[in-house]
Amino acid sequence: MRRRHFISLLGGVAVAWPLAGAAQQSTNRKRLAIFSPAEPNADLQGHSESKKYRAFFAELRRLGWIEGQNLKVESYGREQNAAGPDVLATEIVRSNPDVIHVVGPGGVIFKKLTSRIPIVVITGDPVKQGLAESLAHPGGNFTGASIDAGLSIHGKRIALLREMVPSMSKLGCLALRLVWNGSGSDAFRAAAEAAGLPLSVSLLEFSTSEADYRTAIESISRSGANAVMVLDSPQVLQDSTLIAKLLGDAKLPAIFTFTESVEAGGLMAYFFDLIELHKRAASNIDAILRGAKPGDVPIYQVTRFELSINLKTAKQLGLSVPHALVAGADKIIE
Repeated sequence: MRRRHFISLLGGVAVAWPLAGAAQQSTNRKRLAIFSPAEPNADLQGHSESKKYRAFFAELRRLGWIEGQNLKVESYGREQNAAGPDVLATEIVRSNPDVIHVVGPGGVIFKKLTSRIPIVVITGDPVKQGLAESLAHPGGNFTGASIDAGLSIHGKRIALLREMVPSMSKLGCLALRLVWNGSGSDAFRAAAEAAGLPLSVSLLEFSTSEADYRTAIESISRSGANAVMVLDSPQVLQDSTLIAKLLGDAKLPAIFTFTESVEAGGLMAYFFDLIELHKRAASNIDAILRGAKPGDVPIYQVTRFELSINLKTAKQLGLSVPHALVAGADKIIE
């Protein structure tokens, strides 16, 4: 009887051990919330068709964070944004994740909601937005990557567009309202003024419809603008094919921020590496989950840009691409 009782007890312990291990793993699992209300949930996954998010999750795995094991990822994309980004951000803060990853201009929303939860952003100028004291020493609960290289980068894009369209006399601008009303307009306005170009600006909302895009581009065209700059945001990237088509229909040459927009039919882009940015965001998230304070983690600023040109689109627009532009391009789409 004693032997049978001992074996029974041992079997119970053996069953309890894996259950206890699973419970401990669940308790120790960190929670990461991803906020990108312009992008579909299907993109915010490690197995998505989006190269940047595949790279993001691959980097997290390389650093030891495995979704479903020691990491729980909660994605808040376009499908959750029915009531607007402010409501969605409030919901995320209430859920109290270990870290929030904000892709795009939404950092200013979270700034009003929490000074406690660590937030890793990919955004414009975080200092001008009031998210950080400086890039080297953010100081608060924000860190991440800045895609804003200031006045010079907008000036460079305007100069490239002018090379393509020497007759450019008025510059149209297509931008997300949240970007424009944040810090996105200052450097762009200054660059346009330095280039002696009057502006025609059309602003977009989150979840803009095809009709809204059409109205915005028609407004730019009616204003007399004969070239367009499309300011960066995840929404614009998501809708690149539609924007490129509507600009083409309006016979408006445009420069974009993302080479993906040129691959989708846009004329040209002076762009940075989105995959690199998402890998750096993953690295920052890793540092925070291991105990670093976001205010002590420097914010990365993009410094390397490349030029891509779609020669097929140029031909459709009746443009003769200067040989110097072709020779200097990093990527040519024929």
